[in-house]
Amino acid sequence: MKKIEKSLEEWREQLSDEQFRVCRMAGTERPFTGEYQAPKFSGVFHCVCCGQALFDAQHQFDAGCGWPSYWQAISPTALTENVDNSLGMQRVEVVCSGCEAHLGHVFPDGPQPTGLRYCINSVALQLEPAVVD
Repeated sequence: MKKIEKSLEEWREQLSDEQFRVCRMAGTERPFTGEYQAPKFSGVFHCVCCGQALFDAQHQFDAGCGWPSYWQAISPTALTENVDNSLGMQRVEVVCSGCEAHLGHVFPDGPQPTGLRYCINSVALQLEPAVVD
């Protein structure tokens, strides 16, 4: 997928105020407030900015942290990881590889088989529900 580049003004026109604050300004939604924080969905979660597939709902679990949590991305190339030294600690930020939207962070305290916990803002995601035959 070719990288999508837009000005902040173009993103602001496309996104809601909260989506813009989180995805383009690296904000965070309040815990336990996001639409997707409970693992009760089926389908694929896409980037709200560019539509790239990011997470399969089958990989979501309840981490009790207040944000949607996944133990792996939908593909090894869906996300880009960056060192984040904000808030006086070192974390690993995850962004969409298609448009560099801030999604959340990844931590090494998730379940097996990966041991990872991708802690993602609901507002950065858009669910494409699974088709039921």
